[in-house]
Amino acid sequence: MKKIIAVFALFSLISCAELQGVIDSLPTETGTSGISNQMIGNGLKQALDFGIDKQVTKLTSKDGFYGNDLVKILLPEELQKVDNTLRAIGLGSLADEGIKALNRAAEDAVSEATPIFVDAVKQITFNDVRNILLGSDNAATSYLEGKTQTALYGKFNPVIKNSFAKVGADQIWTNLITKYNELPLTNDVNPDLTDYVTQQALEGVYKMIAVEEKEIRTKTQSRTTDLLQRVFALQD
Repeated sequence: MKKIIAVFALFSLISCAELQGVIDSLPTETGTSGISNQMIGNGLKQALDFGIDKQVTKLTSKDGFYGNDLVKILLPEELQKVDNTLRAIGLGSLADEGIKALNRAAEDAVSEATPIFVDAVKQITFNDVRNILLGSDNAATSYLEGKTQTALYGKFNPVIKNSFAKVGADQIWTNLITKYNELPLTNDVNPDLTDYVTQQALEGVYKMIAVEEKEIRTKTQSRTTDLLQRVFALQD
């Protein structure tokens, strides 16, 4: 009789364990597989933080923009004719110096503005974290961009303006554009380079954050914390 009871008890324990496993695997109102929406949101934020820490910081070093084909800032369309004309008259080195100056300003600005991006990630609220988690390889970055771009532009623009002066880009481009405008048979140009570089720098920052997000989504070895492993396992 005792053996029968023991077997029955063991069977009951196994059944309970299996039943609990089934329950744990069921979707819940707060998340999936026992992971709450808050945990998923924290995992997405951590992925974005890693993007800032590991990828965006690369942009702050010398040639961080200029030497990176993914984010290198080229001339805006209205200045392509300036570049072509200067090269045609033997001032190619001046044109190269102008392009480098734009990138140097962006590199300097990002180093000063990185805390802005860190704070922005802390403040974002995900409306549907599971849709973002199960979305495209840059879904979280795209969400961050949509929620922060306007505000970040307002904070980033004066930093870029100061960086122009700091790295000497303003003087280089004043000299370059003045030389071009003095040439015969050319229409004067006076582009808003601060606005242009601000837009390009922001685009570069988001692009590099997306690089890290994709790494975490597609490579399990890039999920270096328990939170990242648990959360992003759901999208595998």
